[in-house]
Amino acid sequence: MTEPAISRSIEAVWRIESTRLIAGLARFTGGDLDQAEDLAQDALLAAMEHWPETGVPANPGAWLISTAKNRAIDRHRRGRNLDDKYQQIGRETETRTDSVEAEVEARESDVVGDDVLSLIFTTCHPLLSREARVALTLRLLGGLTTEEIDRAFLAPKATIAQRITRAKRTLAEAKVPFEVPSEEDLERRLASVLEVIYLIFNEGYSAASGDDWMRPEMCEEAMRLGRTLATLLPDEPEVHGLVALMEIQASRMQTRVNSRGEPVLLLDQDRGRWDHLLINRGLAALERSESLGVPYGPYTLQAAIAACHARAVTASDTDWKRIVALYDALAEAQPSPVVELNRAVAVSMAYGPEEGLKLVDRLLGVTELSGYHFLPGVRGDLLQKLGRYDEAKLEFERAADLAGNRVEREVMLARAGECST
Repeated sequence: MTEPAISRSIEAVWRIESTRLIAGLARFTGGDLDQAEDLAQDALLAAMEHWPETGVPANPGAWLISTAKNRAIDRHRRGRNLDDKYQQIGRETETRTDSVEAEVEARESDVVGDDVLSLIFTTCHPLLSREARVALTLRLLGGLTTEEIDRAFLAPKATIAQRITRAKRTLAEAKVPFEVPSEEDLERRLASVLEVIYLIFNEGYSAASGDDWMRPEMCEEAMRLGRTLATLLPDEPEVHGLVALMEIQASRMQTRVNSRGEPVLLLDQDRGRWDHLLINRGLAALERSESLGVPYGPYTLQAAIAACHARAVTASDTDWKRIVALYDALAEAQPSPVVELNRAVAVSMAYGPEEGLKLVDRLLGVTELSGYHFLPGVRGDLLQKLGRYDEAKLEFERAADLAGNRVEREVMLARAGECST
């Protein structure tokens, strides 16, 4: 195998194995994420040194964890940069009589699952800020470098690195245990985990800032995390609801831009090009969620709304009255001005733009929406449909001023130009 091929293989192995590797090492370090990541990085460097000569081993995951633990033993023996935890790792690992490779191959999936699940609940701990949870999760569970996270969220590399460092320090100082939460704490912690995964997906699906309309790699990472979580927590309806929502939304990604890279709105998309494999997977996840819990949670309700669009062969076939009813339920389950704004759009489609505009106008004084560019964008759209072009033009221009994403800004300015002519 050529060197470039080996490099690609190492990168692929790291993407696949890094989560389980860091999770397993975190268990051995007593939840010290810094040490677990250091050991994992040591193993990755060793792979980059040795695999070009020896080839990729048959069980690369076992090789990496074996190498990481052996590096810990070497540090212990040399007595360099040791602390109590490394000494404990050395003692525990040296007393084992079986090989690490055999241990990794023999471990049941539930043990691996416990480690990964513990890592997910640690990186998404409510003690951390949203930004810190997202950065730490992408770093340790997504296998992304600081530079990749920086590019995704358009934050300076130093800022991302600082968030990750502070997050680890906060967890260490609070002595957050590396474990799956107890049953009574699971629901509260799970909400934080689901929020982080969906934040990552949304940033990929509709970038908040920068020049790109979408960042598909972010959506892929979020879906991978969601699918992992669904495997580890098969009886949690909202986990399946979130997976369903992401799968169905992702099915439309190829049609959300035209050949010139310009956004294409949902009702104008070529539904024949939607990814029906993702739609079917999403509908199956939705069915699983619906079979587990009543009343439906926020993610399941949003997935049910997305399913209405997915099941409609043409835009005119969309069951907007059902979507309005689902938004009614969502507004009750998760009250939010953004939900009310989306409900207003659905009402306008089901009962006419004038009815939708009445609901939008009620939101004009809501503080949470004061800087939200979709509010004037939606209002401009409804005013345009009602033939009130001068008012619509002003709303689109306001939306352009508020938009952080270049593509969205250009779309709003183009809509304002339509109103002028």
